[in-house]
Amino acid sequence: DFRGWKIGKEKKPQTKRFEGLTVEAMRKYREASSEAVRRRLARVMAHRPCRVCGGRRLKREWLAVRIGGPDDRWLGIQDFCALDVAGAMEWLKGFQPDPSKAEVCRRLADDVRSRLSFLSEVGLDYLTLDRTSGTLSGGEAQRIRLATQLGAGLSGVLYVLDEPSVGLHAADTARLIGALTRLRDLGNTVIVVEHDEEIIRAADWVIDMGPGAGAGGGLILAEGLPDGIASPTGEWLRGKKISVPAAPAALGLGELVIRGAREHNLRNIDVKIPLGRLVCLTGPSGSGKSTLADDILRRVLMRHFNGSGEMPGAHDGIDGLDQIEKCVVADQSPIGRSPRSNPATFTGAFDLVRDLFTKLALAKQRGYGPGRFSFNAAGGRCERCMGNGRLKIEMHFLPDAWVVCPGCFGKRFNRETLEVTYKGKSIADVLELAVSDARAFFRPIPKLHKILEILEELGLGYLKLGQPANTLSGGEAQRLKLAVELAKPQAPHTLYLFDEPTTGLHFGDVEKLLAAFMRLRDAGHSVLVVEHQLDVIAASDWVIELGPGGGKHGGSLVS
Repeated sequence: DFRGWKIGKEKKPQTKRFEGLTVEAMRKYREASSEAVRRRLARVMAHRPCRVCGGRRLKREWLAVRIGGPDDRWLGIQDFCALDVAGAMEWLKGFQPDPSKAEVCRRLADDVRSRLSFLSEVGLDYLTLDRTSGTLSGGEAQRIRLATQLGAGLSGVLYVLDEPSVGLHAADTARLIGALTRLRDLGNTVIVVEHDEEIIRAADWVIDMGPGAGAGGGLILAEGLPDGIASPTGEWLRGKKISVPAAPAALGLGELVIRGAREHNLRNIDVKIPLGRLVCLTGPSGSGKSTLADDILRRVLMRHFNGSGEMPGAHDGIDGLDQIEKCVVADQSPIGRSPRSNPATFTGAFDLVRDLFTKLALAKQRGYGPGRFSFNAAGGRCERCMGNGRLKIEMHFLPDAWVVCPGCFGKRFNRETLEVTYKGKSIADVLELAVSDARAFFRPIPKLHKILEILEELGLGYLKLGQPANTLSGGEAQRLKLAVELAKPQAPHTLYLFDEPTTGLHFGDVEKLLAAFMRLRDAGHSVLVVEHQLDVIAASDWVIELGPGGGKHGGSLVS
């Protein structure tokens, strides 16, 4: 308690309870309505294992219960869940229950073993059983659901999968194809939305859509057997190669050396990352790539440059940090959780558009400033929907429903603001433009045209400028972050970290992405890409491969 607070005219001493800095920070984090506020508060927070249970989440009484297994290995529930799928199956093979309880125990053990075998069949034998769902990639989550369906043994079912090969190494793709084939052989129909070459070749029938994306697509270009389709995808399948620019002369920028990396399954390895190069970190799923790049390297860089509170994974140190002046992490995390964020606001293009509208004659006559053309500020936005363009109808026992705002008809701005037009288009019409159309529309505005040109070069010409950020895929969000960096003026030596940037990309779009990486490299920057895509690996200047397998069979430096 703090004493001495004086309130009112009489200045009487008051006592006020101080909630504490930790409690105050947590309360403000929960109550914050802005992503920017949450990011600032997150800088003083860090995850630590619970001091009572050591991160095992159960009471001591339950942790004390153990079951004997092969080689006299006694495991509690927390020890068993810490095993990967392959290790758990191996332990269950030697499990010998008490004879008096054998009938019940064997039935339960067989059921667990069966479910684990389905996970192994779809290439997930490297996952530990206590892995939290929030850390799974989209492809891993889909393959877990696929394993569930394999166990159900149903027939006559239509399965639709959206890029199940995400995060899967080429060596594991054959197992996924085997699982999909098994579903088909049970009498089911399997539709897979996919860009992976092996899966396309293994299909019984291919439907190729295009020719472009967004408004430039929507047509069926070809359908038939994989080897016979006459379309851009067919050309790639018949051997068309991605053009790769030649590597520049050595720049002599030195190297980063990660010493004694031993977090999770990493085996006390030393990894050298040459600077001024496009470096690809690859290896089978679960071999330790994310642990090395994210848990160790990224966290060290964030602490070094930004004062982050995240604790890096176990390692001895990193040499060569003094050779880097900046670090940019372009992962697949969303660019914003609110639908108010969009490609135009994230890239800074919307600021230029608003400045343009304020310079128009009608805007000057009415005294409109940039804030008038923002759907986040009062004055120009529709006050009925608060600039959302939609109204939420709360359904007490059902999910909330959204309807178009009857005040602005989804335009998000009020009538007076929409009366200001540039080349016949209002600010709301501009947000509805695709990037490709906007590039031609704003050609006379050099700074704005440059941003839009970079977005189109990265294969994002189909996106609408006002498309809500929460509808973008992880790959789209990652390329938007790359576009922001490419649009900036010449920066000091920067290390860029990318996590599987080819997710969701067609062969032709991979070529555009590689060209962007080469631009960063040729500008004197360093690029580290965690990737499985073979064309990206082949185009890299330097390859670091971890393995030879996943889980306990990985963690070593193969090459």
